[in-house]
Amino acid sequence: MKFALNKPVKIVMLGAGGTGGHIAPHLYRLLHTLKRRVRIIIADGDIVEEKNLVRQNFVSADLGRNKAQVLAERYASAFGMEVSYIPDFIESEDRLAELIKPDRYQASLYTYYRQEEGHAILIGAVDNNRSRQLCHQVFNKSDNLIYIDSGNGEYTGQVVCGIRRNGKTYYKPIGETYPDVLSDTDKFPTELSCAEASVSAPQSIVANIMAATAVVSYIYNILVLGGIEVRSVTFSTKTVNLKPDISMKKPKRKAA
Repeated sequence: MKFALNKPVKIVMLGAGGTGGHIAPHLYRLLHTLKRRVRIIIADGDIVEEKNLVRQNFVSADLGRNKAQVLAERYASAFGMEVSYIPDFIESEDRLAELIKPDRYQASLYTYYRQEEGHAILIGAVDNNRSRQLCHQVFNKSDNLIYIDSGNGEYTGQVVCGIRRNGKTYYKPIGETYPDVLSDTDKFPTELSCAEASVSAPQSIVANIMAATAVVSYIYNILVLGGIEVRSVTFSTKTVNLKPDISMKKPKRKAA
């Protein structure tokens, strides 16, 4: 799959926790080096808590602040980029569809009426399959979208890159690669009780970092090299291994 190297880029990342927090600094650094217009929007309704300091990319000074705001302000400011974040969980199909619409731009200095679309990339760094189901629905209705989803447990995980181009699916998204995602009865974060919200699957910082590395590698290959050769990867921190994988094993769900 090949991608134009001269188009503006709009990236929407859902989730600013365990994986999203480690994606952010490398993502901003990478986009800062590109000689084209770029925009990153981070969305997360969660706030930084004491327990997050163990494996998420936050420090004590961030406690009580919105996670998306912390990451956007910290790294956008560091690289001289626009600060853009949404301090909410995205749980509406209409809202997400509007959010991931590709930016349109003037084709050239001498063309005033013809506009072209830039790249739109959706990164799913969420911790529940209900949000993945929402992303899946929006993906299937999009004309052009790159949807990269990551999920991991304590030691293992997967990253899947779905591609829609001109209304056709070329690379299957997480929901088709791992169908269990679509049948899961997860709730949205705002639908969880306090007791439910306090329960999470065990994870490690190295699993979050490895998932983030795979996501940023996809972004690098798409935007810098202009192509990707692998639709999905699985990884294990115990074997220090990351490999292409197209099996239908049940994925690790958690990412935040």
